[in-house]
Amino acid sequence: MTNEIELRISEQTSFADGHEFGETGAFEKLVGRAHFAVDPEAPAQAGIVDIDKAPRNDKGLVEFTSDICILRPADLSRGNKRVFFDYGNRGNMRALQFFNDAPGSNNPQSLADAGNGYLFRRGYTVVWGAWQGDLLPGNGRMLLDLPIAREADGPITGPVRIEIIADSPGLTTFPLSGGRASTRSHPTISLDTREARLTRRRYATDERIEVPADQWCFARLESGAGLDMQGAETSLIPSDSNIHIPTGFETGWIYELVYTGRDPLVLGLGHVAVRDLVSFLKYAETDRAGNPNPAGGPEMVEKAYSWGRSQTGRCIRDSLYNGYNADAEGRRVFDGVMPHVAGAGRMWMNHRFANVITPAGQHYEDHDNRADKFPFSYAESTDHLTGKTDAILKRPDTDPLVIHTQTGTEYWQRRGSLVHTDTQGNDLEQPDTVRAYFWSSSQHFANPNLQAPTRGVCQNDCCVTTTSMLFRSTLDALDRWATDGVAPPPSRIPRRADGTLVTWAEWKTQFPAIPGVATPQSANGLPLLDFGPDEDKGILSQEPPNVVDAAGYTILVPAVDADGNDIAGIRVPMVSAPLGTYTGWNLRARGYGEGAMHEFTGSTMPFPETPEHRQATGDPRRSIQERYQNLDGYVRAIREAAMTLVEDGLMLEEDVERAVELARGWSAPRHSVSLD
Repeated sequence: MTNEIELRISEQTSFADGHEFGETGAFEKLVGRAHFAVDPEAPAQAGIVDIDKAPRNDKGLVEFTSDICILRPADLSRGNKRVFFDYGNRGNMRALQFFNDAPGSNNPQSLADAGNGYLFRRGYTVVWGAWQGDLLPGNGRMLLDLPIAREADGPITGPVRIEIIADSPGLTTFPLSGGRASTRSHPTISLDTREARLTRRRYATDERIEVPADQWCFARLESGAGLDMQGAETSLIPSDSNIHIPTGFETGWIYELVYTGRDPLVLGLGHVAVRDLVSFLKYAETDRAGNPNPAGGPEMVEKAYSWGRSQTGRCIRDSLYNGYNADAEGRRVFDGVMPHVAGAGRMWMNHRFANVITPAGQHYEDHDNRADKFPFSYAESTDHLTGKTDAILKRPDTDPLVIHTQTGTEYWQRRGSLVHTDTQGNDLEQPDTVRAYFWSSSQHFANPNLQAPTRGVCQNDCCVTTTSMLFRSTLDALDRWATDGVAPPPSRIPRRADGTLVTWAEWKTQFPAIPGVATPQSANGLPLLDFGPDEDKGILSQEPPNVVDAAGYTILVPAVDADGNDIAGIRVPMVSAPLGTYTGWNLRARGYGEGAMHEFTGSTMPFPETPEHRQATGDPRRSIQERYQNLDGYVRAIREAAMTLVEDGLMLEEDVERAVELARGWSAPRHSVSLD
């Protein structure tokens, strides 16, 4: 039995007001839904947790439906015959924001939404397809409608664990999705709080303190305007999908709820949705209903590439590891992939009662998450704790070319060193089909259009380095590699062998004593966790997990120079000619988990402007004036750094002037410098 797909296009319009993008010309936008039907017993779907418990149609197939959006050349013959698939992030479109420096939008339509036009000038057919099945409608998110798994005699039930962290005071109610309003909760089977366990703790590894069952409830709070001059009024409504604490969730605490949930979705079908959609666009002429392939089919699609950042970078790695880059007929789906800021993780998705939106394990948030499990590297290695030997890439006939990119945040928060070391921290050579690039002194989410830096609940301003030029050069390099066999520049990563990958203790001796700046007391560790005997089958029966080995795996971080900036990797112009210390870590402020690292936020610690400023503050770092003398000297340093990257094949010539233009105002508004 063959998998089926039908694309129902509901909207076809001109994109960007018909603007002509270079030799490719105008683009058009297609919006619709992809309807899938797959054989639950076929080898192509083997390993999808609970697919055997999903409802079937009269053909014996399991059905599910995905939102799709396609931006294609109006004249496909003028395109570059390549599909660029953006995995997005939690239902949000991201590629135009990061490759084109465009505003973030889930409904790109105008010329402004095209940004600098890079992807369109290159001639790509840009495709989005929903893959995350637990999202709820809202904010233009792309949705994947999945079946609920059920036993023959009733609903499936099992343990569910969520964490909630309140980053503002006075909050009393959260959804059971871990506090995420965008995400479906696993309903509790009982409103009796005595049948669940709510705990709280200051830090991730602290002992859990139980919250008495009579001090919280499964309920939601609703409010509105009352009559008869009552003013605002509220109602407390029992709810199987919400938790309520009348006195409020206290900031600076991690709340953890373990309860028995019901009705899990068959979330692993998200991998199948991407695989079958892109395979159809690449290989098929028509769908099951006879509708023509909107990408033009085999004559118009020679290559397919994918990109995902953070959660979706992990999704790419998870898909490769589990063999979903081979379609139902055994053909390669993506010719090249670009997982960005995934760290060493994969996905907590193809599991019963998974919560796909969670950001994987961090220093403070969701520390004991299932996403970070061996193997961590594309290369084969042996887990010294379990004796298992494995690799993410192990199917040479269908594995794609891989360019893995990550920032300082991934080394500190997402165990990123394990991408290119073994489990004990020794350098691990990657396959010839893999490149790994460390984007030095940058943070996880580097907004190309950042205005003044923000701080939020952190101690420092966020990291302000701009890195979007690297996306463009990396995609060009991937296309040359896949098309002409021209290998990209060698990997640029910190290594033990040359002393640029170090332990936290070694890093601590290198980082400068900047006045008023606290530093992390460790990188985010990774203990060996046990989620129960059926974990490898996708059933997590032990929640919270048992800690088998607290020391766990060796996590290393990049070495830094006298300014505190990372030595190894690709140094973008703002790092080669810095105005401050830029890190991939930031610490939570007092009252919000003080001292723990915060999610995916980096730091900017500006240099003193003058020698006098430096002396008055006791700052060990050279002043801006000592480095560049004046603005002209700074602009010149930025240009020289940009040209070096161009010569090394790591930056496009078109991006040199963009870097210089930003520098002409002392990189304002990212920096505030009062020198002439």
